[in-house]
Amino acid sequence: MPRLSEVIAALDALWPPERAEGWDAVGTVCGDPDAEIHRVLFAVDPVQDIVDEALKLGADLIVTHHPLYLRGTTTVAAGHFKGRVVHTLIKHDIALHVAHTNADTADPGVSDALAGALDLRVVRPLVPDASDPSGRRGLGRICELDPPMTLQEFAARAAARLPATSQGIRVAGDLEATVRTVAVSGGSGDSLFDAVRASGADAFLTADLRHHPVSEATQHSPLGLVDAAHWATEWPWCEQAAAQLDEISDRHGWDLRVHVSKTVTDPWSAHHTSPSIDGAPN
Repeated sequence: MPRLSEVIAALDALWPPERAEGWDAVGTVCGDPDAEIHRVLFAVDPVQDIVDEALKLGADLIVTHHPLYLRGTTTVAAGHFKGRVVHTLIKHDIALHVAHTNADTADPGVSDALAGALDLRVVRPLVPDASDPSGRRGLGRICELDPPMTLQEFAARAAARLPATSQGIRVAGDLEATVRTVAVSGGSGDSLFDAVRASGADAFLTADLRHHPVSEATQHSPLGLVDAAHWATEWPWCEQAAAQLDEISDRHGWDLRVHVSKTVTDPWSAHHTSPSIDGAPN
């Protein structure tokens, strides 16, 4: 069985920590470098439900996309929910490793997994990484949809293919417009509107779209917008990443047991449709 340090070295080769944004907090949060690793659990969020799932599985390592302490902390006291996560991990000898923006821009990265879940053909990065001479790394992806379909049909595909959440899928734009080229970006994407418009994409699928950026985007161009839950757009990466580690394990003869959490950690728990959207409230 490999030691944690060997597994982390393999993960860092997939998603080099130096490629993370300067504000990000990636890498190993806790864990003994000399500990043997038998089972690995991939998940989006490092929350207590995922830690409890790791305990039941007997996992020695959790790999999450989102950081536990993105903005730092002065305490890991168990009286706080994040401190309780740390205490549980250390008490049960479970390591935690984070790959966030370094996984977003990787090749393959988070948006490749999202495109794959939607059966889209990736053409190029939406925002290329200037340090990659191959032109394959970068934020988001420009994809082709074959055969073309309407925006309504594409949104329905997203609803059917992505993990179900209370939010579901929101759409802005002409529902009957033809979609041939799609920009995708896992996670929050409304800072990318300029790049999406410059790409010539017919539609943009991402998450966390806010009122003002969307209102301005719909006035600016006929770009169709498809807004999914943040967790749902990033969960496909867990399956992609697990497959990558499986391949590394087979190549090295590690015999790791690699799992993907299906626990829904999207924070929204319910959605109620308004009775009518035909006019303003009385």
